[in-house]
Amino acid sequence: MCCPSAKPDEPLVLVATERNARRLTAACPQAREQGLAPGMTPADALARVPGLCVDEADPAADTRLLLRLSDMALRWSPIVQPDPPDGLLIDISGCTHLFGGEDALAADATALLGRHLSVRHTIASTPSAAHALARFPVSAASEEQAIRCLPVAALGLPPEAETALRRAGLKLVGDLADRPTAPLSARFGKQAALALDRLLGRADHRLSPRRPLPALQFARRFAEPIAHVDSVLGAVDGLAMKAARVLEQRHQGGRSFAISLCRSDGEMRELALETGQPTRDPALLQRLLRERVEALSDPLDPGFGFDLIRFAVAATEPLESVQADLQARGKQGEALSALIDRLSVRHGRERIRRLLPVDSHVPERAVRSVPALDDGQAAAWPLPPPGEPPLRPICLLDPPEPIEVLAEVPDAPPRRFRWRGVSHIVTRAEGPERIAAPWWQKASEGRPTRDYYRVEDEAGRRFWLFRRGLHEREAGHPSWFIHGQFA
Repeated sequence: MCCPSAKPDEPLVLVATERNARRLTAACPQAREQGLAPGMTPADALARVPGLCVDEADPAADTRLLLRLSDMALRWSPIVQPDPPDGLLIDISGCTHLFGGEDALAADATALLGRHLSVRHTIASTPSAAHALARFPVSAASEEQAIRCLPVAALGLPPEAETALRRAGLKLVGDLADRPTAPLSARFGKQAALALDRLLGRADHRLSPRRPLPALQFARRFAEPIAHVDSVLGAVDGLAMKAARVLEQRHQGGRSFAISLCRSDGEMRELALETGQPTRDPALLQRLLRERVEALSDPLDPGFGFDLIRFAVAATEPLESVQADLQARGKQGEALSALIDRLSVRHGRERIRRLLPVDSHVPERAVRSVPALDDGQAAAWPLPPPGEPPLRPICLLDPPEPIEVLAEVPDAPPRRFRWRGVSHIVTRAEGPERIAAPWWQKASEGRPTRDYYRVEDEAGRRFWLFRRGLHEREAGHPSWFIHGQFA
């Protein structure tokens, strides 16, 4: 906690409105030494400590800081769960050897987080035990004895249940550990029995990582932080080659890759790569990574250097080895995929898009735009019969533009139309292709029936026109529009 007007040695408290009353929500160590605690009113606090610095609590800022700390904690393990309001739960199983053991990992975390924060940590066999022992530290010869010495407040129960336990003479976890859970559930609720079982390790309590776990992850630590960009890229290339060997053994490829660059001061920079097709080619990933670094609007700032680099394959897909094609067939498709990957990395995945068909008879809804890197599964584009022109133009006007039409009778194809001030004499016309509103909508609800015509003028230009509304049934005088041009 910090107050702009407070000195480092001055007591500080945070206040907020709770149940229509102003209460203290947090107090610094200096304030606690003088008898201040959360729950007091600001008037009582100022009466006890006249020189107290009072600041407004900001829960949103606290949440943002906790999420930032959880991202920073990814340097120690990929399984990190924020524990509001001020805790982190980290599963370090299988990660301690990278730091030289549990004590070395804890020392590294404490040194990094303790630069600007007051840190208290505990290593335990279960998340509930670690949570409780960190918030209620006790001295004991073993973890089991320490858990039995914890107060019932360590169960995290509602205030009513905690008060009821104390009134029943059950003040420590050890007072509950040897009792049957059925009477405990009946008297104090199932939540109390579940919390006790989790704390004692009798019930499973798994963490919910803030970020999904990658399919593969490789890391490299540096005794001396590296600051040169070429050295960083070289280290990432080495991790990519390790990932490629594992993917080849599994007959898999990746389409989404994440590189985490952890600075020695705790800051982390993340780079994401995506490909249109599954790949395990290190050379391709190297080119894409360099394209990504060159396209950064905020260049990499190594600060005092990066001391940890992680390379993660977010998801994998089957990828079998392909026999080399002596006639170089299929090279065009590979070149197109590589071009899409490079453009998407340089300009962003949302900037390079492709069109996919949609099963809809309404022209405006018969296509959708998706990022080119997405693995869109859709029906194939409808093809016209051999030797026939396409039924619909490739590009549509959005919205359709009104035209002036001259026809022999209201329901007949147009003989002449004027569009953008230019008159066109129709020499050929095909149609109509009638497109009605969906069955759950009525023409009176704003979607009248459309009759589409493919027409050709005297200069050989082909247009896609439609008449909006049926004569004397949906509209007294139907209107005409042009919806597109054929190439």
